[in-house]
Amino acid sequence: MEIRNIAIIAHVDHGKTTLTDAILQQTGMVEKGFSMDVNELEKERGITIYSKNASAFYKDTKINIVDTPGHADFGSEVERVLRSIDSVILVVDAQEGPMPQTKFVLKKSLELGLKPVVVINKIDKPAARPEEVQEMVFELFMDLGANDEQLNFPVIYANGREGIAKKKLTDPDKDITPLLDLILEKVPPASSDESTFKPLRAQPFNLAYDNFLGRLAICRIYEGQVRKNDEVYIKGLLREPRKAKIIKIMNFYGMERRETEAANAGDVVILAGIADINIGETICAQADQEPLPIIKIDEPTISLNFLVNNSPFAGRDGKYVTNRQLRERLERELEVNVGLKIDFSNTDHYKVYGRGELHIAILLENMRREGYELQVSQPQVIIKEENNQKLEPYEEVIIDVPEESAGTVIEKLSQRKGVMQEMKTEQGHIRLIFEIPTRGLLGYKPEFIMDTRGEGILSSRVIGFKPYAGEIEKHNLGSMISMVTGKASGFSLWNLQERGTLYIGHADDVYEGMVIGNVSKGNDLTVNPTKGKELSNMRASGSDEAIKLIPPVPITLERGLSIMKEDEYLEITPHNIRLRKQLLSEIGRIKQKRAAHK
Repeated sequence: MEIRNIAIIAHVDHGKTTLTDAILQQTGMVEKGFSMDVNELEKERGITIYSKNASAFYKDTKINIVDTPGHADFGSEVERVLRSIDSVILVVDAQEGPMPQTKFVLKKSLELGLKPVVVINKIDKPAARPEEVQEMVFELFMDLGANDEQLNFPVIYANGREGIAKKKLTDPDKDITPLLDLILEKVPPASSDESTFKPLRAQPFNLAYDNFLGRLAICRIYEGQVRKNDEVYIKGLLREPRKAKIIKIMNFYGMERRETEAANAGDVVILAGIADINIGETICAQADQEPLPIIKIDEPTISLNFLVNNSPFAGRDGKYVTNRQLRERLERELEVNVGLKIDFSNTDHYKVYGRGELHIAILLENMRREGYELQVSQPQVIIKEENNQKLEPYEEVIIDVPEESAGTVIEKLSQRKGVMQEMKTEQGHIRLIFEIPTRGLLGYKPEFIMDTRGEGILSSRVIGFKPYAGEIEKHNLGSMISMVTGKASGFSLWNLQERGTLYIGHADDVYEGMVIGNVSKGNDLTVNPTKGKELSNMRASGSDEAIKLIPPVPITLERGLSIMKEDEYLEITPHNIRLRKQLLSEIGRIKQKRAAHK
């Protein structure tokens, strides 16, 4: 049976997963209504976080499909996948056109010499403009230096939600088969007879974990055959070749994993038995074989400290609260999350390096759902030095905003050292393209939402390290800090809400040093949120005012990470997310301030 290996790539929310679901449903691999986004977080957020493997059978051909994440923070997942496949299906929204992640994944694909198949999806949108978007995609190919063969890309128009694909816009709506036929026609077969008879060479592009089998390697077999109980050699870049035994082989049938006795060149399989396997290493049959080219993964851009929760409310609703449990959980995360790096050298905190705020927020959200309690410090950008020059990560930001908000957004990003690359009017909104240091973007999203009244769209991607941009001025709000422990009273909050935005509501538990809101004026303010109304026997209909509380703005993980200050921690428990000062007592904070000024 012939094998075709493809990856489906696109910007976040352009319809990769919906299209993959339609392929699996129409080839009979899964039931109607099934979605590949099976993780709870993926369902809630409507985005793909982890790349997933599946397979479909069509006209005596096995099509291995990898559904990749669309968000830039999970770019390391996409890069690894591209090395293991033979072509990519580039999905572009028929209204939005190419976006930052489209550019990122396409650039990687073209560099690897892949010939993409372009799917212009969501043609049913009222504002869809498929012909115009096709031109934009062609321009993008040109900008990224595609060769003549790559520029001659085939195009399919699709409505993934309805499971429809067609070669021409005028063709009648039918099913997904025009796309499947095009895959068979344009994607080269995964192996030749020649590669099947060579000694085994396979390379893992992803990892999985099983409580009974340990670490699992998701591999592409490039040459030869692998059988159960085979003795193999593993070759890495920095390690000596080592031996292992394959104890289990599984391949993909739809979304299922099915055990098999053997697998041949061209297939994508899961191998168990190599406890210390890493992404990009080569699994060989003989010790003297040449290893495959190593897979490079983009380096992290931000870092923050993970600590045990030591707030006055610690241990109230968490199941795992000790330093040892926190360390074990982070070590387990390293088994599968290769975009993450962790420094375990300190005993009181662990320094975690990640690809962006969302990358870290997903890890924290998973941990709190599992019952962990912890605190994290403010995310800091990684600054490095090369040839005596200070370098920092930069991002390309694409922003779509209503015309009336454009001026404010340009002003704010310019203050944060952003440089505008392009500005154009598109369908009643303005598209702005900026290059900005990651430092300048940290904490900007809540401001952006306010400035555009929730009508703006902001997407970004890391473009690499560039010279340090100097000091960045940000308009920081002050923190409103509780000076007592107790329950917040409505009367007190009613008086405090004039000073800024509150994060807590009536009867919420507070402790000394907890941040309960922000202060518009910019200076920290210590307050008593538990104070009640003075009670007396005198009542007068005119002098007793009715208390009207503005609903609080609760702290979510992403919001907390973006608004917290350098001297604060974000306390994360299964049921609560709180912001607090690192030093809880006001006297302690004053002493620290004085010591810093000496």
